[in-house]
Amino acid sequence: MNPSRTAAARTTGGLDTRLLGIYLNDHLGAATGGVERFGRVVRSAHGSALGRALGPVAAEVREDRAALLDIMRDLGVPVRRAKVCAGWVAEKAGRLKLNGRLVRPSPLTPVVELEALRLAVEGKAAGWRTLRRLAETDRRLDAGRLDTLLERARRQQDTVEQWRVRSVDRALRADRAGGA
Repeated sequence: MNPSRTAAARTTGGLDTRLLGIYLNDHLGAATGGVERFGRVVRSAHGSALGRALGPVAAEVREDRAALLDIMRDLGVPVRRAKVCAGWVAEKAGRLKLNGRLVRPSPLTPVVELEALRLAVEGKAAGWRTLRRLAETDRRLDAGRLDTLLERARRQQDTVEQWRVRSVDRALRADRAGGA
């Protein structure tokens, strides 16, 4: 890489804004997919206990994506629409999976969906932790806000994990209602 270009890419705290932009846009793409996945799971579970439990989490996930956009703006990182679109497409493609059933939903569907949601929240939390670390040397990042986002991600993980465990028990135990 051109040394003058590298020097121009660095800003407050020695951050390479070009790489930071790539990193944050990757997270934005994933956040877009996460918002879509949460929304679809909540819509498909509408009226059920799962839908009622995940509805508030889905709303928070949308707020978290908006927070990421705010942080990107504060850092002067432009949004790369291609990555946003890639996240949206990846979520749609993730729906196309063999589940052992042709016509009706598989008992495994909630397990796989909740595992995907758990991974999405874990990835988001890792991004917040990275930004929190950078906040130690970059005043453009609000450490308190990042701490709040991290705590919220932890609560989201707990909620999703509780429902994931329930869905595993329902789907994979031989003594489940309806038999195996």
